[in-house]
Amino acid sequence: MSSLDGVVPAIVDAHLHQWNPRTTPWAANRLSRLYRFVPSFGDRVFPMVVSQADREYVLTPSTVARVYEPMQYLADTSPLFDGVGTRVDTVVHMESHWRGDEAAGRLDTPAGRSAVEETRYVTALPFGEDSLPRLGAIVAHADPRAERFGELLDEHAGLTDRLRGIRWITTRHPDPKIRNGADADGILASPAFLKGFADVAERRLVFDAFVYSHQLYDVVTLAREYPEVTIVVDHIGAPVGLFGPVGARTGATAGARADILRLWRERMFTLASCPNVMVKLSGLGLPVLGYGRERWGNVGSRATLTEMIGPLIDHAFANFGPDRLIFGSNFPIDKPNVSFDMIVGALTDLIAPRGGDYALANVFRENALRVYRID
Repeated sequence: MSSLDGVVPAIVDAHLHQWNPRTTPWAANRLSRLYRFVPSFGDRVFPMVVSQADREYVLTPSTVARVYEPMQYLADTSPLFDGVGTRVDTVVHMESHWRGDEAAGRLDTPAGRSAVEETRYVTALPFGEDSLPRLGAIVAHADPRAERFGELLDEHAGLTDRLRGIRWITTRHPDPKIRNGADADGILASPAFLKGFADVAERRLVFDAFVYSHQLYDVVTLAREYPEVTIVVDHIGAPVGLFGPVGARTGATAGARADILRLWRERMFTLASCPNVMVKLSGLGLPVLGYGRERWGNVGSRATLTEMIGPLIDHAFANFGPDRLIFGSNFPIDKPNVSFDMIVGALTDLIAPRGGDYALANVFRENALRVYRID
């Protein structure tokens, strides 16, 4: 097995979520209160009060109903040094604003206000203290379709000098049992979104795009319309159902899974023709990829994960190369299926033979520092 020792001085994790559901304004508050006082009851009630789409997305209530802040993250990354020979010294916080309010992103709505409060909350966390990693950048929650979108960006920026980008989740799936993160289809290519996106370009912000794999051509449209903006495709394009059945019917047969992989390959190949697009090697343990539904985990080992994601990493590396791939853990969302050191180890084993030390250094550190302009 490969190691990062002597190759990468420290890892930049470019996709970390932080939350405290008991004190921050987001959708898991009620579940958090229940889980705080009666964890075992919360586990039993979870399947009854949460939709199949949400259950398959988070797998276990403890993922979203418990506090996840720098100390919890440190505990999850502490085995890393023993496994691959390095540690995480810098993180990029990715917005975790799981609200269904279609008006989120407008300053004059409670949801818009809470998006700003999330940024305020993150900047107050004790990153950089003692042995905790530093906060290198923040990617905030904002919708370019909002009438006062520019003002919202400026309010986020007024709270921190680490604002480097925005994300607006636009995941939509034709399978009714798969979780949708957006209120409509084709948002990234819509006239309202493209018009508002000029404010992103003007402020030199990065855009993190989270779409499912069948939506990747929408990212192509956006990337070609704004070639000056760096767009980072989250979760390696999220080929939902690739590894097994999810939702009502997605990935239910070997033929269906082969089609998911084929279409993902075609769309990623086209996306690679846009030089302003990067791909984030994150979400590799996302339950909706089809790993299974057992809340205690469904992968098992570094070797198994390496074998499963190998075709994805091979294709991404062949088309985007070592200068356009960025590591992100997507913790704690991926935590039920994969440990942090398992993800890093599997990627190290796959990337080292293909690009050597140069690729490892870029994927695990240098590309994130450059793209998110981290000092």
